[in-house]
Amino acid sequence: MGWAAQYIAALKSGQTVQFRPRGASMVGRIASGQLVTVEPIGAVLPAKDEIVLCKVNGNEYLHLVKAVNGKRFQIGNNRGGINGWTTLVQVFGRCVKVEP
Repeated sequence: MGWAAQYIAALKSGQTVQFRPRGASMVGRIASGQLVTVEPIGAVLPAKDEIVLCKVNGNEYLHLVKAVNGKRFQIGNNRGGINGWTTLVQVFGRCVKVEP
């Protein structure tokens, strides 16, 4: 089980979740330990530059959508790194709020 398994399960059941992610990969958008609110992805496709909770190659990320190709999404961090491409079924929620 990954760090986000409980949040992904809640999002899949239609719940909005809040948590405090750790790390520096999203500095400038989300500082380590800031409270984020993530809503289920719903029917609206994620857009470029949106922050999503997703899986890429089995790894869980709260990262940016860097590019969109139909229902495929390139995911990366806010420091220029790219995690890879994923599909809509592996995008579980969108970040709607970041607070201290």
